[in-house]
Amino acid sequence: MATGLIERAESPAAAVVAREPSSVEQTGLDLAAIADLALKFIYFNNQITAQTISDEMCLPFYNVVDKSLMVLKREELIEVAGSNGFGELAYQYSITPKGVVRIHQILERTTYIGPAPVTIEQYRAVIKAQAISEVRVGPADVRAAMADLVLEESVVDSMGQAVNTGRSLFLFGPPGNGKTMLAEHIVPLLGGAVLIPYAFTVDGQIIKVLDLHNHEPVPLTGRPDFDRRYVMCKRPAVITGGELTLEGLDLVYDKFARIYESPLQVKANGGMLLIDDFGRQQVSPRQLLNRWIVPLEKRIDFLTLHTGKKVEVPFDQLIVFSTNMAPKDLVDEAFLRRIQNKIHVTNPSVENFRKIFQRQCESLNVPFDQNGLVYLLREYYVKPKRELRSVHPRDILRTLVGIARYHNIPPALTPDLLDKACSTYFVDL
Repeated sequence: MATGLIERAESPAAAVVAREPSSVEQTGLDLAAIADLALKFIYFNNQITAQTISDEMCLPFYNVVDKSLMVLKREELIEVAGSNGFGELAYQYSITPKGVVRIHQILERTTYIGPAPVTIEQYRAVIKAQAISEVRVGPADVRAAMADLVLEESVVDSMGQAVNTGRSLFLFGPPGNGKTMLAEHIVPLLGGAVLIPYAFTVDGQIIKVLDLHNHEPVPLTGRPDFDRRYVMCKRPAVITGGELTLEGLDLVYDKFARIYESPLQVKANGGMLLIDDFGRQQVSPRQLLNRWIVPLEKRIDFLTLHTGKKVEVPFDQLIVFSTNMAPKDLVDEAFLRRIQNKIHVTNPSVENFRKIFQRQCESLNVPFDQNGLVYLLREYYVKPKRELRSVHPRDILRTLVGIARYHNIPPALTPDLLDKACSTYFVDL
């Protein structure tokens, strides 16, 4: 089975690179930044226990959070308002009038409240430790992952080679032959799990990374043995299409919250980024490729803070371009050279079309009839000289089932139902 460098919470990479900090110094943050975040939790919660502050910040209480609370108490910004049990962890804290003045100054810089960020250096180290290039798969792995698809052997092997390369893949060919579905099957092949930080910080700016729309946490039993500022997730699969813009590939700054949202390629680190329908984006292919020509080559990207400063971040994902347009109409030779793997996804053979059709019949509970398939091929492919497409069996059979339901009759591959389905599905332009 395919394995990633970080598969479990107790894996060496997670234990060594992202260990739970035991001191302020090991967090990579300065004590003032930790204290500012703790003060925000106290302010927004009115009263809150030390245990809750520690849990919310995802930092250990002893030698880290307790030191920040000591600073806040010494500066008379907070006070102990009571206790919810025994020991320091049960102390309940509230903010003082002096603390309210300070909190407004802090919120002018950033309103971020959540788990403490990791540093950009820590983020780079973790991404390096769980690099996509470390994934290894063999022919058996690929065939198992692609078992529900009907593919040419050459395509299956090319997919395995692309995953082992861990860099880039260009899928091209006629529409309707499953390029997007093929790309989506890469994700299980990547295997393992990766650590995704809630956020990282650079120059005092907070950049959010964890996004539950694109990151799926892995259930863990008990307390994780790695830095809780990270979440163990399945390798991400980020998909974008026609909505992609150049602006979407850089940091998005919320000027009211004073927080950054990381772009798609950062969220895809450690996994796959699929550019679907490449060539149909709002940004031209040439602009997009010029933007990524250095990241594809060097495996690093540069993002811009609103101050104008450039930030170097890892560019570590299997990036997949999927298009039904001719490559020569989209990109030049220099760019294609930087794409490590190119796979031409062609129309299915008659035999593969039959296999797909038979599988779809089983899936939709339509009795398979070889005579019905022969009729379909003769009347709607051979005579009109129409090209076979992998998606046609599913679409035609779904239409046929809908027609059968409308007439309250069992679905079957009869000439009458096939004619009705094809007359509404095919349009001769």
